[in-house]
Amino acid sequence: MLSHPQIEAYRREGYLVIPRLIQGEQLAELRRLTDQLVSEARGVTANDDLYDLEPSHSATMPRVRRLKPAMFKRHAFFRDLARDPGITSPLSQLIGPAIRLHGGKLNMKSAGYGSPVEWHQDWAFYPHSNDDVLATGIYLDDCDEANGPLMVVPGTHHGPVHDHHADGRFCGAFDPEASGVDVSKAVPLIGTAGSMTIHHARLVHGSALNRSNRQRRLLLHEYAAADAWPLMGVANFDEFNSRMVLGEPTIEPRVRPAPVRMPLPPADHQGSIYENQRGSGRRFFQTYDEQAAVAG
Repeated sequence: MLSHPQIEAYRREGYLVIPRLIQGEQLAELRRLTDQLVSEARGVTANDDLYDLEPSHSATMPRVRRLKPAMFKRHAFFRDLARDPGITSPLSQLIGPAIRLHGGKLNMKSAGYGSPVEWHQDWAFYPHSNDDVLATGIYLDDCDEANGPLMVVPGTHHGPVHDHHADGRFCGAFDPEASGVDVSKAVPLIGTAGSMTIHHARLVHGSALNRSNRQRRLLLHEYAAADAWPLMGVANFDEFNSRMVLGEPTIEPRVRPAPVRMPLPPADHQGSIYENQRGSGRRFFQTYDEQAAVAG
């Protein structure tokens, strides 16, 4: 369980890192299944419901930058881990005793070329009726400043929701300079394998290219208080309630003032955040192709 100073730090700064939360057989199985799924990507030639591929992906050199929510359908291990009391109990101290899983994915930054993620706020993708919404990240590998850690700008969850649009369409990223966000104050969320990060849905965050010779894999889960209802609507009520990981569901949304911008019109490039951000204007983080061009 979280200590009072940890809870206060989360309220103030918008993030936490819990060292070595997942260890032993649980961490070993998480790594094994991930390796298996990446190996199976050899037969995949385009993005689908499970795989988001690096542009340089090939059958001889499978390169996956994200495993999408279909991984929860393929392996019970992923479903069970999202409901593990070791994860959900600390979260209940932050967003209440009834919690719903909003979504999940596994982002992978392979050694030397793992794709960056531009500055953004999760809240821009899925605003709710109140902002008791957060994301957790479990590192499958030791993560330091060299291999593309999650970077957060402390305290920005208390501020505005920035405009994640370009040319009038949602693009899943914003220009920090134009928005007045000082990203020089960003903090890297580093930790050993099995450590868990927590960040508020409104917190500004991103991550750079992996420039090291070590991979960095991060299993992300998005959670919301059961009475925080998505403003984009509920497509399937039974499926919505099946994602409860703690406590009981409710049909009484709690409405609390919070700044909102709807992710509409939808992105020109549908799919994962990597695809959405292809439509963004000025990019902050260097890509692998840009790095190669400078080196070459």
